[in-house]
Amino acid sequence: MSTLTDREHASAGRWKRRIDPVVFGFTGVVAIGFVVWGLVSTSGLKAASDTSRSWVITNTGWFFVLVASFFVIYVLWLAASKYGRIPLGRDDEGPEFRTVSWIAMMFSAGMGIGLMFWGVAEPLSHFASPPPGTGEAQSDEAVQSAMASTMFHWGLHPWAIYAVVGIAIAYGTFRKGRKQLISSAFVPLFGRRAEGPAGKVIDILAIFATLFGSAASLGLGALQIGAGLQFNGWIDEPSKIVLVSVITVLTILFILSAVSGIERGIQWLSNTNMVLALVLAVFVFVAGPTLFILNLVPTALGDYASQMTEMASRTAASGDDAMEAWLSGWTIFYWAWWVSWTPFVGMFIARISRGRTIREFVTGVLLVPTLVSLVWFAIFGGAGIFEQRDGAGIVGADGAVQSDFALFQLLEQYPAASITSVLVMVLVGIFFVSGADAASIVMGTLSERGSTEPSKPSVIFWGALTGAVAAIMLVIGGSDALTGLQNITIVASVPFVFVMVGLCLALYKDLQTDPVIVRHRLGLEAVEEAVAVGVEEHDGDFSLVVEPSESGDSVTVSRQGRPDDPS
Repeated sequence: MSTLTDREHASAGRWKRRIDPVVFGFTGVVAIGFVVWGLVSTSGLKAASDTSRSWVITNTGWFFVLVASFFVIYVLWLAASKYGRIPLGRDDEGPEFRTVSWIAMMFSAGMGIGLMFWGVAEPLSHFASPPPGTGEAQSDEAVQSAMASTMFHWGLHPWAIYAVVGIAIAYGTFRKGRKQLISSAFVPLFGRRAEGPAGKVIDILAIFATLFGSAASLGLGALQIGAGLQFNGWIDEPSKIVLVSVITVLTILFILSAVSGIERGIQWLSNTNMVLALVLAVFVFVAGPTLFILNLVPTALGDYASQMTEMASRTAASGDDAMEAWLSGWTIFYWAWWVSWTPFVGMFIARISRGRTIREFVTGVLLVPTLVSLVWFAIFGGAGIFEQRDGAGIVGADGAVQSDFALFQLLEQYPAASITSVLVMVLVGIFFVSGADAASIVMGTLSERGSTEPSKPSVIFWGALTGAVAAIMLVIGGSDALTGLQNITIVASVPFVFVMVGLCLALYKDLQTDPVIVRHRLGLEAVEEAVAVGVEEHDGDFSLVVEPSESGDSVTVSRQGRPDDPS
């Protein structure tokens, strides 16, 4: 017994030494205060969140729209430029994870639960209620607009947002040997001050964004699982008590997964979920309107590309109050949601991307998930639109779509609905667990001075707090719980957008002094100088030779005329 006690004391002592009291203490107190506020004065918190959301949409909506497109251009430029050759690790280091596992973990953490929730609901919503000024509801034009708008929200933009943080963290941690902290990426700009108050503020903002973003996802998962329980006749309706119970169970599961570690927990869950999601997609593809889906894939891709400029320029100035309301419920909510997920998804994909080059990273992080999203939405969104046209009645008489029920209503049109609906609930649960345990690990990392393997007490604390925040976000949403989740997410993400803009500048400055770039630049300068002298002294008739230097410890590039050159 005494030995066990000694170990426990030693473990507690290590946790106290590793924890950052400012970052952990401040974020923990404020987050707990949010939960208490929601319990004591639900109406007061709801009023504050509504007011804050309205201010953010009105005053910063344009900035969200502009900066999201900037991130896409920025990461594509990085990959295509000379910086794309830089490895996220040592020069001779290979990837830590196999490509299939890498993509599976990245995808599950990045947006798996969202694809389950919105796979049918979003294309069908845009089909039934198109974006203002884009055409008549439930028309052929509405099909094109629906798929293009959906891909705009789930394609290049969100993954570019993730990639900005992912590259910066992976480069700083595995190439430069810095701590795995958001603040550490600002060393090129702030120097040692990145470890001082300014750096702590950055890490605090990252934890807040992560906490509320993952809590929103947990809320979405609870809503869809509650809808599945009602769909199967197991409950009359998903009351708040039921939803909070679902959140509690999921929270316990993802804490257990998180403390098991990335290799044992997240990797196994991600691979399992990828297989189950593939089974569900193939089932809908075969049982549903196969030919319509096949035709929709190239059409959706073409519409996404052709309407990109128009969609990327939508702001409140594009229309009246209807456009502002549409943007707050869709585009700006999504950009805010992706930004709020960025600290933990970016840090997580950085953690699993060691040894890959920037070009490989961007290709994998942007293109692969975008193509998978295209196929996913073509299958589920296309099937939903087809069945609605065929009289399935998924869309209400008022043109509204019940987002949490939409997937179950689609599966009801096909055989074995009772089995596939259970599969959906299992998928939602595992998708959330695999994403949320990554979030709790990252919050533990941020609060433990960049530890790549945070202690179990930290992981458990942040996991439990995420569940509590999710419950409060659902409760303050009242009858429209989804709106409550959206409001808090949008407000919580605003400060971190500015952090990400600074991160782009810091990363660019960092890459300019990378050994790969320095060697390339010096090599070009040496060759250019040798060529210039060769042209001047030998009239262009010369050759370049690499030969040992006088010390024999290095090589030098020299020029010499041809053997028959009298000079």
